[in-house]
Amino acid sequence: MTIVVVGAGPTGLFTAIALARRGHDVTVVDRDPGPVGDAPWRRRGVMQFAHAHTFRGPVVDALQTEIPDAVALLRQAGATVAAADDGTAIALRCRREVFERVLRQVAAGRHGLTMVTGHVDGVIRNGNRAVGVRVHGTRVPADLVIDASGRAGRITRETGAAGLSAPCGAAYVTRQYRVPDGAAHGPVNGPIGLSLSLTGYFAVAFLHDAGTFSITITHGGTDSRLRLLRHAPVYEAAVRAIPVLGQWLEHAEPITPVLPGARLHNTYRPQVDADGRPLMPGLIAVGDAVCTTTPLAGRGVTLAFRQAQALVEMLHSRPHDPVAVGVEFDAWCHEHIRPWFLDHVHGDGDRLRRWAGGDVDLRQRLPSDLVVAAAGADASLRAEVTAYERMQTLPSDLDRLQQRARAVYLTGWRPAPAPGPTRAELGELCAQCATGQPVPV
Repeated sequence: MTIVVVGAGPTGLFTAIALARRGHDVTVVDRDPGPVGDAPWRRRGVMQFAHAHTFRGPVVDALQTEIPDAVALLRQAGATVAAADDGTAIALRCRREVFERVLRQVAAGRHGLTMVTGHVDGVIRNGNRAVGVRVHGTRVPADLVIDASGRAGRITRETGAAGLSAPCGAAYVTRQYRVPDGAAHGPVNGPIGLSLSLTGYFAVAFLHDAGTFSITITHGGTDSRLRLLRHAPVYEAAVRAIPVLGQWLEHAEPITPVLPGARLHNTYRPQVDADGRPLMPGLIAVGDAVCTTTPLAGRGVTLAFRQAQALVEMLHSRPHDPVAVGVEFDAWCHEHIRPWFLDHVHGDGDRLRRWAGGDVDLRQRLPSDLVVAAAGADASLRAEVTAYERMQTLPSDLDRLQQRARAVYLTGWRPAPAPGPTRAELGELCAQCATGQPVPV
């Protein structure tokens, strides 16, 4: 089958390589020409390119299954895999730039895969069916078009899909750092690094590859003073005001500017109409073009690779009927991906309420993050919430723990915030720093 994949991000490259391995003729189109040697790569049109990414265990498993040589190349580049005691991969510690560089390298050497630099003007149709794309006015015919252009892509929107959307309610700032060879990073409390829940906001230090790491501060976006975090002196003062997080900066040098991010939404787009017919036969969306979730939980790449694996297997089983595969794939996404979208919509809304000062609402179904947090008081819950945390089960697996988690909160127990300024205090610190006033240490 001749296939055009629109978008050479992680999802598009993974999908294209896996399809080419199965003998399909694949063309990947992306407007970014890719990196040049070891020069810095500023990925065009990808705001989150230099932000921290969580590559969870299922991403490692997917690579081991479909592109094992990529895992070896990532390790050579300095990436590391955090594993459980039983050897199960928990996370790949790596920057997105390194991740994409390696996938590009593998794609360049894959027989049956062609990389094309260009802008996709639109989908070519025969009636309502997609039969290719136009790239700078040139026709590129295909038996199937796969839209892996991400959350901001226009391709799937041409179908008129009425998707579901809800704001993530998160604004965040990130900066990447590097420590010298032999220098230690700061303290950690999990496989990805250090995760802190403070009063009214989050802060995370992500371990990456080759002595690099990033620090991200995330808040609800309601305090205008926190917008000042995009300025490096303000950001650095804020990080140092959180005692355990400030330790990460002792030997580190920044390697990026402070990078802001905001106005993101949880989204889910079906690909069939009310009667179960494809909105555009011959076009299948995958990855963020189907579903985006709040970056707070770092599930985006995992959900995208899960989709890609399912789609590749379906196309392998029915290579001559991509239209039927489109219907089958939409049903699979409804069962396996949409629940994560709904889980995030519920959790994000409740988190914003709590960040604004609200208490745990025991009159309502507890959001997943509170069920997981309850394991901090009831150790018997730990093993049961781990599968959800590692995305080995669907969010519905936590339903059976609702009553036990509720019992924890009925005792009056609440997760203790990490030492550091409250959100209001952080806002005051930002305002003082921006006006040159002395900042308390």
